[in-house]
Amino acid sequence: MLTKDEESRIERCLRSLPDDAPRLVYDAESTDATASIARALGAEVVSQPWSGFSKARTDAAALVRTPWIFMLDADERLTPELRAEIMALQPQADINAYSVARMNFFCGRWIRGAGWWPDRLIRLFRKGSAVLDARNQDSAQALHETWRVSGACVQLNAPLEHRSYDDVLTYRRKFARYTAIEAEGVRGKVGLWSLVSALAMVPVRALWLLIGRRGLLDGWRGAYVCAGSACYPAAVKWKARLG
Repeated sequence: MLTKDEESRIERCLRSLPDDAPRLVYDAESTDATASIARALGAEVVSQPWSGFSKARTDAAALVRTPWIFMLDADERLTPELRAEIMALQPQADINAYSVARMNFFCGRWIRGAGWWPDRLIRLFRKGSAVLDARNQDSAQALHETWRVSGACVQLNAPLEHRSYDDVLTYRRKFARYTAIEAEGVRGKVGLWSLVSALAMVPVRALWLLIGRRGLLDGWRGAYVCAGSACYPAAVKWKARLG
């Protein structure tokens, strides 16, 4: 688990894990009580200067001493059903990974449309069988990381909860932070035509997410998420070009 000043969420995350599961917290020098809370709940805490999401995840995975790794974020938690499913697993020798569907919450509501569900990601894998792919790979601006594995990958049935956006302000802050990070990684590489094309695609993407991906069924929350997702690529290119 990667952390940075997550004292408000880390306890619920760690308590969602199986009681006897080893826990490794890779902490980016938090200034709050994140590390002490994690240690009190039985986690091993490794503190390192922040080096970007991709490198931090790779370095954290290398420190794991168990045959299997479950990668988790502090704003996520296992549902009781997922915890039970993982504990009952008896993987065959040719299975190297399991993917998990995430229930993404926005302003207290699970968002089923807008491309946010099932948001299936590989999170459980044999140590040494997975490599990390990300945008702006091999740089401090690497984002939107996904694990790629060799061998068979099986879908787990039970979901993982992702509670990153308690309110609109939290969403906006993360949107601003992530678009700025990603823009820094492509600065100097975005042409004028690429920016114009991205801006022109915003209404097209918004309509597709609202109607094609059924974001409208989630009410105003779904509409807000659709608008944000539609604007994201254009915001990255705008900041890279003009910022």
